[in-house]
Amino acid sequence: TTGTGTHLLETINNSDANIDDIGTYDDFHTIDWLREMSRNRLRHRQILYRKKESFFRTLKGLHDAWSGWLVVLLVGLAAGTCAGLIDIVTKWLTDVKLGTCSGKFWLNQESCCWNSHTAEPSGTGCSEWKTWATIFGVENTLIFASLAALLVKMFAPYACGSGIPEVKTILSGFIIRGYLGKWTLLIKSITAPLAVASNLSLGKEGPLVHIASCCGNIFAHLFPKYGKNEAKKREVLSAAAAAGVSVAFGAPVGGVLFSLEEVSYYFPMKTLWRSFFCALTAAFILRSINPFGNSHLVMFYVTYNKPWFLFELVPFALIGALGGLYGAAFIHANLAWCKFRKNSKLGNYPILEVVVVTFITAAASYPNPYTRIDASMMIAELVKECGPVMQNNLLVKISQRCQSFSNLALALLFKGIITVFTFGIKVPTGLFIPSMGVGAIMGRLIGVGVEQLVYNYPDCALWKTSCHAGHSCVTPGLYAMVGAAATLGGVTRMTVSLVVIMFELTGGLQYIVPLMAAAMFSKWVGDAFGNEGIYDGHIRLNGYPFLDNKEEFTHTTLATDVMRPRRGDQPLTVIEQEGMTVGDLEHLVRTTKYNGFPVITSHESQQLIGYLYRRDLILALGGQMARLNVIVETPINSLVYFTLHAPTPSLGGANDPVPLRLFNIVDLSPITVTDHTPMEIVVEIFSKLG
Repeated sequence: TTGTGTHLLETINNSDANIDDIGTYDDFHTIDWLREMSRNRLRHRQILYRKKESFFRTLKGLHDAWSGWLVVLLVGLAAGTCAGLIDIVTKWLTDVKLGTCSGKFWLNQESCCWNSHTAEPSGTGCSEWKTWATIFGVENTLIFASLAALLVKMFAPYACGSGIPEVKTILSGFIIRGYLGKWTLLIKSITAPLAVASNLSLGKEGPLVHIASCCGNIFAHLFPKYGKNEAKKREVLSAAAAAGVSVAFGAPVGGVLFSLEEVSYYFPMKTLWRSFFCALTAAFILRSINPFGNSHLVMFYVTYNKPWFLFELVPFALIGALGGLYGAAFIHANLAWCKFRKNSKLGNYPILEVVVVTFITAAASYPNPYTRIDASMMIAELVKECGPVMQNNLLVKISQRCQSFSNLALALLFKGIITVFTFGIKVPTGLFIPSMGVGAIMGRLIGVGVEQLVYNYPDCALWKTSCHAGHSCVTPGLYAMVGAAATLGGVTRMTVSLVVIMFELTGGLQYIVPLMAAAMFSKWVGDAFGNEGIYDGHIRLNGYPFLDNKEEFTHTTLATDVMRPRRGDQPLTVIEQEGMTVGDLEHLVRTTKYNGFPVITSHESQQLIGYLYRRDLILALGGQMARLNVIVETPINSLVYFTLHAPTPSLGGANDPVPLRLFNIVDLSPITVTDHTPMEIVVEIFSKLG
C-alpha cells in the first residue's frame, strides 16, 4: 500500500495540516454551512486586522466590503442582457418558422408589418409578410426541437429541463459540478429560444432562472470572497434567482419574493437588499433593450381598469379551486410519466422522444387557432378586454359563435394533457407559461359564462345593484388573469410571490384581491392532495438530498428511535484519537462510504473528541504528494495522532516511521444531540443549520 512519504509527513507536520484543498467538496456532496460561515468570519477578522498595516490593505478592505454589491450588479447586467437577447431571438424564430419578411428576413412579423396596421396573430392582412405552407411550418418546428435536443445532448446535458429544482437543491447546500457552468449557460441560452419556437408546450421563464443562476455562479468566482466560500456563493445565487424571475416576468419585487419563498435556503437580510438591487438592475437592462417593442417588460400588460364586484369573489374562488385540482393532477401525472421514462428504455432515446412529442404537438395544434399561435401570445390575447372599442378578432368570437367556445375547450384539454408529457424532455422546458396558458383558457371560459349569466338574468339579486340591464359589468379578461394565477399556484404551490408576480406581470393593481383569493383557494385545494409542488416532486424523483426547512415534522419519536447502529448491526465506524496507523485509515476509507467519522478517545471510553470529514482525511493522507511531486514509499505502520501534541520520532534509524499529526483537520465542535432529544427538535436543528 502506498501512502504519504517521510518528506510529506514532515511537510504536513510543519504546516500543521494547513492544506489548501481542505474545506472543498466533491461532486454530489453537501456543504458544511457552519464551517463555511466560520471560515468567512475568520477571513473577515483578518481583513479588519490588516487594514491598519498599509494603504493597500485599506483599499483591499474597501474592495471586500463593496464586492457584494459589485457582483450582484454584474449578475443583474448579465441576466438582463441575456433575457433581452433571448426574447428577441425567440420572437424571431417563432415567426420565421411560419413565414418570412420580403427582402428583410431578419425582421419578425410585428416589425415587418409595423406600418401595415392590419397584421393579425394568424399572419393575415400584411402583404409584406409571406407565410410558408403548413408542411414547412411543421418541418421547421421539428428542425428547431431536434437541434435543441442535439445541442443539449452533445455539449451540455445539464441544460435540459427547467433548472429550478436543481437550483433549489444547490441553494440548499448541495454540490452539482457543472450545472451552473459556462457551457450550460451558453447551450441553454441557445436552445431555449429553439425549444420555445418549436411550439412545444413549454416556456422560457424557468430556464431564465437557471441562466441567471449560471451568471451568478460565473461572476462569483471572480471574487475570492464568494468563489472560495460555498455559503457566501449561495447568497449571490439567491440574488441571481431573483434576477431570473425579474427578467422572466418583468417583476423585480416578485422575483425577490420568489427567491425568498421558493428556492433560497439561506437568506439573510443583506441578501434581501442585494437581491432587490440585482433584480432591479436586470429589469432596467431588459427595459432598455425593450424586446417586445411596447415599452413594457412583458407581453401581458392590461390596459383596462374596470372594477370588479363582490359577487365575483365566488367565481374567483371557484377558479382557484379548479386551479388547485389541476395542479395536483398535473403533479401526479407528470411525476408518474417522468418516473416511467427514467426506469424504461424510453430514457435511452431522448432525441427521438423530443421529435415525437414535437410532431404530435405541431400536428394537433395547427387546426385550432388558439393552440396554433405562441403560448405567450395566446395568454396576451386571452387577458384582453372585448368591448365596443377593442374588438379582438380571436376573442370577440367567444360571445358570437359556439365554434370559438368549443375551440377554447379543446385547447384547454390539449394543453393540459400535452404539458404532462412535455415537461421533463431533454430540452430547456419551463412550466410557468404552459400552466398559465391552461389557467387563462379555463378562466376565460368561466368569465364568458358569468358574463352571459349576468347579461341574460339582469334581475338577479346578486348583481342587480351592480350591473345595469343591457350592459356587461363582467370582464372575461380578468377571469383569464385569475385563472392563470390559479393554475400556476396549483402547480408550483406559490402564494405571496405568485400574487406579486401576477400584479407586476399584468399591471392590474386593483385586481390584487381576486388574485389573492385565487391563490389561497388554489393552495388549499392543492395541499389537500399533497403538500409538495412540482419542483419538490422532481427533487424527490431525482433523489437529491433536500431537507425542506419550511416543512413541519409532527412525529413523536425520539432520536434514539432512528439512531444507527441498532442492536444486531455492525458497530459504529469511528477513528481513535491515538494508535491508528496510515494503513488503518486507508483501509477505513477504502471499505466504507461514509462522508465522515466520529473521533473518540478510545474504544473503551467512547468519549467524543470531534468529527473528521472523509475528504479532509483523504487529502491529509495523500493529497499533497502530487502537489509536491513526492513519490516515496511510505510504511503503512506510520502512526497518526489526532492530538495537539504528537511524540517525536525515535532516534533509531532513518527507516523508522514518522508520526503524522492531523489535529487541525478535526472539527472539535460538531453539533450534537442526546439520544432522548425529540425528533422534531433534531429535524429543526439540522434543517435550519443545513
